[in-house]
Amino acid sequence: MTSPQAVDAPDRASFVERLGGVFEHSPWVAEGAWERRPFASLDALHAAMCAVVAEAPRERRLALVRAHPDLAGKAAVAGALTEDSRREQSSAGLDRLTAEEHAAFTSLNAAYRERFGFPFVICVREHTRESILAAARERLERSEDEELETALGEIAKIARLRLEEQR
Repeated sequence: MTSPQAVDAPDRASFVERLGGVFEHSPWVAEGAWERRPFASLDALHAAMCAVVAEAPRERRLALVRAHPDLAGKAAVAGALTEDSRREQSSAGLDRLTAEEHAAFTSLNAAYRERFGFPFVICVREHTRESILAAARERLERSEDEELETALGEIAKIARLRLEEQR
């Protein structure tokens, strides 16, 4: 769990430095949450961060989704993921795919990006390789608005797990 010192850091810079990566490449979420202090608990911090996202303009929410890497994509192959993303993808075995599985992820990533204009985001720690692929196939059938909301919900789950890991 995040320490009380991190939750209520003495200054904005320390707070953002500590929590700015909880939402992938989007320190603006932590910056916005800073304004909502103090936080009585980790739940309150997470709720404040999610409220910052929910209140952001659509383009900013889209940018948040677009900040996420493709699952088992080029960034993963090149070793260019954030440490959090690398660990999360590894937890689902996405760093140990067979050639056939990698081809399936590559194909679904491309189809998903073509349809929605942003990457497929799912809280991989709640899934297996098979369930991730199944969810991607199912979600390809949704509308863009439905999928944006689903992706943001998955990002909130990812952020919660990342907050719990902060020490």
